[in-house]
Amino acid sequence: MTNIIIAGAVGLVLSMLGTPLAIRVFSRRGYGQEIREEGPSGHHGKRGTPTMGGTVIVLGSLLAYGASHLATLEPVTASGLLVLFLMTGLGAVGFLDDFIKIYKQRSLGLRSGAKAFGQLIVGAIFAVLVTQQPNIYQITPADTRLSFLRDFGPSIGIVGFTIWVLIMIVGFSNAVNLTDGLDGLASGATGVVLGAYVLIGNWQLRNNCIDQLGPNCYWVRDPLDLAVVAASVLGALVGFLWWNAPPAKIFMGDTGSLALGGVLAGLAIATRTQLLLILLAGLCVVITLSVIIQVGFFKMTGKRVFRMAPLQHHFELKGWAETTIVVRFWLIAGLCAALGLGLFYVEWMPR
Repeated sequence: MTNIIIAGAVGLVLSMLGTPLAIRVFSRRGYGQEIREEGPSGHHGKRGTPTMGGTVIVLGSLLAYGASHLATLEPVTASGLLVLFLMTGLGAVGFLDDFIKIYKQRSLGLRSGAKAFGQLIVGAIFAVLVTQQPNIYQITPADTRLSFLRDFGPSIGIVGFTIWVLIMIVGFSNAVNLTDGLDGLASGATGVVLGAYVLIGNWQLRNNCIDQLGPNCYWVRDPLDLAVVAASVLGALVGFLWWNAPPAKIFMGDTGSLALGGVLAGLAIATRTQLLLILLAGLCVVITLSVIIQVGFFKMTGKRVFRMAPLQHHFELKGWAETTIVVRFWLIAGLCAALGLGLFYVEWMPR
């Protein structure tokens, strides 16, 4: 428990103090956000706001994770390092996308094919490695089975599992990216999911099959270290949110949104709660579905379901204030995370 607290506290302090430094550096170098012309008119005033703030989240998380292990002398684990690798790798893809936007002074960075290729390469490396690295009890960070509240059903094989992991990684990294449309929205929405994973990792540690074999125990390789990873990222994210809340002084950019989506997918895979993430991150899922519905319906009928997609922009065009949308969507995100945690706990309870 000590290393969870240290990780969260260090991540918070580093991000809280590091973000103003990043704002000054990015502003001096002209690393400002470009705004889509077809977006809501109220966003045009945000043009030039420093972006790529996700670098602070990623670096703060990595340093917080390392500081936690140095302070407690606990060894790092394969599960923790793999999830951090996934976050950092996807953050690098997002950083390249952000840098191209800034360098070419346009609202679009990497071409969609190149961006997806980068996500798939990082995801494929993670997918292969996560089914290896057994500990002394021969438990690997992930199993080639699907999972909801724990693993279930037969193995889908390494090829099937790799495809499934890639779908999760690309899906949730893009889902957080789509959610990142208003000041503080993605930060708050992913923050509550990370908080849920701190609790899930801690609960799995206390009911681990290695320490106390029972009908409802969990076969998870490194539950404590996964909670430390979640706490590290959560602390860094909260520190960043202090400056990213409306009106934002800095944006996380694709650097942050792809990294955060990656860490959520990685935590879900390593804690054996893959399908539960759909509920825990329900707001991001709904926002992504709004885009799919809008595009699909328009292609079929030439008409729109929403005034604009993603969903948050629909409410903007209906006249809702930005802070109203953000706070209400945060509440929805919190309810989704609470429902997911409740389901997780009820499944464990002895019958």
